[in-house]
Amino acid sequence: MVITGEHRGTRPAWRTPALVMAAGCAIAVLGFGTRSIFGLFLEPMTAARGWGRETFALALAIQNLAWGASLPVAGALSDRFGPSRVLAAGAVVYALGIRGMAHTSTPAVLQMTAGVLVGVGVAFTAFTIALAAMAKVVGPGRRSLALGLGTAAGSFGQVVFSPLGQGLIEAHGWQAALLSLSAPVLVIAPLALLLPGASNRSGAAEPEQSLAEAVREALGHRGFGLLTAGFFVCGFHVAFITVHFPAYVRDLGLPASVGAGAIAVIGLFNILGSLAAGAAGQRWSRKCGLSSIYTLRAAAITALLFAPKTTTVIYLFSAAMGVLWLSTVPLTTGIVGRIFGLRYLATLFGFVFLSHQLGSFLGVWLGGRLYDATGSYDGIWWAGVVLGLAAALIHLPIDDRPIARCRPAVPVGSGTG
Repeated sequence: MVITGEHRGTRPAWRTPALVMAAGCAIAVLGFGTRSIFGLFLEPMTAARGWGRETFALALAIQNLAWGASLPVAGALSDRFGPSRVLAAGAVVYALGIRGMAHTSTPAVLQMTAGVLVGVGVAFTAFTIALAAMAKVVGPGRRSLALGLGTAAGSFGQVVFSPLGQGLIEAHGWQAALLSLSAPVLVIAPLALLLPGASNRSGAAEPEQSLAEAVREALGHRGFGLLTAGFFVCGFHVAFITVHFPAYVRDLGLPASVGAGAIAVIGLFNILGSLAAGAAGQRWSRKCGLSSIYTLRAAAITALLFAPKTTTVIYLFSAAMGVLWLSTVPLTTGIVGRIFGLRYLATLFGFVFLSHQLGSFLGVWLGGRLYDATGSYDGIWWAGVVLGLAAALIHLPIDDRPIARCRPAVPVGSGTG
């Protein structure tokens, strides 16, 4: 691999690209793995507290909103001061939020702990910050594949933590399970020390640009706006399924283990999807890849609604959605980096991700609201179909060519639209 993020003369010899990649992947495993299984706590926690599903859903919707609102700040701080301090601080806040969630007894406290604290913690430990660091230590020819590898690592965390979380709930109860899950989050702090510090260069001879200039440039770009709008739909799909799918499975009369297994299957097949998307982004149009993913998501949801609700069908749906789950991330990140360069990649992707989290808020909260009102999730499933088809169309007109400022430095032969 080719070092591009730091000068070889100043980079510590031990901080090799392989080590940076390994640390970034481990951070993704721990942070995303823990975050992905909060839906397992919906049923036991609401039953113990006597709450409706909307109460739990609103807290996690606030979590997604806090995550999205905080990520541009976390990205800007990471781009300015380096990812290590940002990730370490986030790990502490994340762990405190999970422990507070375990002891909460009122909806307001749940919204503050599971909502605000965990949301901010997730933003400041986001695997997208690690992805930006990883992208800066590999050459342009391997960048999309590296982003796919980092995304796949987050999915592996989902595979590991889903059965682990369900096992802890069944063996020790939901409160003890939450307290146990706060420990691995803290491991992110020492891992963050292995990532490279801030750099004013991405290895490319890009003109100097301030953060404010970079943000104004991106917000004025039509393709950036379309990409941001499309990512809203990704958040709607992923967050609704993450939080509500285990309960949906239980509503069908299937065991809780099937719901936990479904989340693990999504994570397992997401590894394949993320790696495939990263590799495909090196050769073919990223925007067309995104359009295809959203079309296939709409088709998978439609098939689930019409199919008999058996364990086999649940696992088949989970496998299909897994392939399509976070495969959007390396393609979306790759488009942002291709158009605007890598200097402020974490910051700019943070703005795109804010839209993702607005979609997450709506998907999680509306899922709980409609279920409490109708006793069914069918309405939210059909909304996901319509939004998926809309997102497929939105991505097609994106101009993903490098802007004039970056054209001399960014290769135009891979992943063109």
